[in-house]
Amino acid sequence: MVQLDATLTMLKDLTNAKGIAGNEREVREVMKKYIEPFADELTTDGLGSLIAKKVGVAGGPKIMVAGHLDEVGFMITQIDDKGFLRFQPVGGWWGQVMLAQRVTIVTRKGDVTGVIGSKPPHILSAEARKKPVEIKDMFIDIGASSREEASEWGVRPGDMVVPYFEFTVMNNEKMLLAKAWDNRIGCAIAIDVLRQLKDIEHPNEVYGVGAVQEEVGLRGAKTATYKIEPDIGFAVDVGIAGDTPGISEKEAMSKMGKGPQVVVYDASMVAHKGLRDLVTDTADEMNIPYQFESIPGGGTDAGSIHLTHNGVPALAITIATRYIHSHAAMLHRDDYENAVKLIVEVIKRLDRETVDKITFE
Repeated sequence: MVQLDATLTMLKDLTNAKGIAGNEREVREVMKKYIEPFADELTTDGLGSLIAKKVGVAGGPKIMVAGHLDEVGFMITQIDDKGFLRFQPVGGWWGQVMLAQRVTIVTRKGDVTGVIGSKPPHILSAEARKKPVEIKDMFIDIGASSREEASEWGVRPGDMVVPYFEFTVMNNEKMLLAKAWDNRIGCAIAIDVLRQLKDIEHPNEVYGVGAVQEEVGLRGAKTATYKIEPDIGFAVDVGIAGDTPGISEKEAMSKMGKGPQVVVYDASMVAHKGLRDLVTDTADEMNIPYQFESIPGGGTDAGSIHLTHNGVPALAITIATRYIHSHAAMLHRDDYENAVKLIVEVIKRLDRETVDKITFE
C-alpha cells in the first residue's frame, strides 16, 4: 500500500467528500480546511461558493482561480411501495456506465448504501438485450422491503446520491484513480496556487474559489464572479484524455502526463486571445509542458466568468482525465502539479499594466 503524502491526503479527502450540485456543504468544509491557512479572508456567496482571498498588493488586479465543488450524481425523486428508489441524474450521465454500480444515499439519519439496478437481461427479448437500458428504467435498491422501511432509514425525495469509490494510487504512482476528479482536482489546484503564493510577492489580489452547481449550468461561478468582480478569470477543471484505445487524434489529442490543457474553444466560450498568449508564452519561458484543447460539446466555469459584469478576460486550464462522469476517473499527478506551477507563474506576471494590455487588446 502506498504511503500517502500531504498532497495525496488532500486529494483523497477532496474526492471522498460527497457533494452534488446544490449539496456541496461537505466538500466546501474540506476545501475550507485546506485553503484557510493560505487565505487572508474567507467568504461565501449566497449560493454557497467558497471564496478565499490572498492579497499580494492591495488594490491590485483581482485574479480569480475557480474550481467547482460539485460532482455528478443523482437525486432521489420517489420511493415505491416495495422500497425501491427512483432517481434523477444531477449532471450529465451516460446510462451505460451506471448499472450495478454502488452508490451512497446521504440522508438526515446518515448514509445508506445502494446499488443501481434494472430489469435483468435474462427475461428480456433478444432484441431488447441489444439496447442499453435507459436511465428512466433504472432504480436504486437499498435492501428495503417497503416504502415505510426506506423512510424509517431516513430516505426522502430530494436526498443526494453519490457514486461510491475508494481513492486509489495505481501501480504507476503518478496515476490516481478516484470518484469526483470532476472537479475536486480544480479545487485542489486553487488550494495549491494560494499555498505557493503564501510567501512570495505578487502584484495582485488572488481569489481561490470553490464554485457550486457547475454541473447543472455553471451557476455558482456566475454568482461568485459577481461578488468578486475580477479583472482576470481562470477556470480549472478536467478535460478529455485522448490516449485510450479507439480515440483518434482528430477526436481528442491530449495525453495524460503531457501537461495541463489550454482550452482554446468550448461550447461556452472562445478563449480570450491575450490571456491565452500570456499563459502559453509563460509556459514556454518556464519550460512548463502544456497541450492545446478544444471541446466543442462541453464547457467550464469560464463560460460564466467571462460574461459577468462588463465581461472578464477568462481562460480554462484543464487536466486530461480518463472516464469523467462515471464512478471512477483517472488522471496524472504531473499534470496537476504543472497546472499549479503554470498558474502561479502567470499570476506573478499579472500586474496592472499587463492586465490592462490584455483587457484592451
